[in-house]
Amino acid sequence: MKKAVLVARILLGFVFLFFGLNGILHFLPTPPMPPGDATTFATILMTHKYMSFVALCQVIGGLLLLVGRFVPLGLTILAPILVNILLFHFLLHPEGVVIGLVCTVLELFLLFAYRLSFRGLFDANPEKF
Repeated sequence: MKKAVLVARILLGFVFLFFGLNGILHFLPTPPMPPGDATTFATILMTHKYMSFVALCQVIGGLLLLVGRFVPLGLTILAPILVNILLFHFLLHPEGVVIGLVCTVLELFLLFAYRLSFRGLFDANPEKF
């Protein structure tokens, strides 16, 4: 189990670090988007620098997973990004959904492996100050 967690953590961390750095440094060519709503939506996000912020979050989350410190925080940062990746591909651009599904499986596996770190989120009556 420890080896599987390590492999999943490194794979997911590397994917988000690599694509997050690409979002900032633009070292990969951008594939053409199909005409329609997906292009309009992506253009708006890129024009207003929203995607730069998302790329920075990807780099931070990926680094936390790769380093192995604050892994639950890294998973928490990356979870909403994965939700948005899946929604974008399911609803607007279905061709690229495979990498999102693979990353989601890795994320869910790691969430299960680190479930004790998240148990306080599900307390019905949390401690008060």
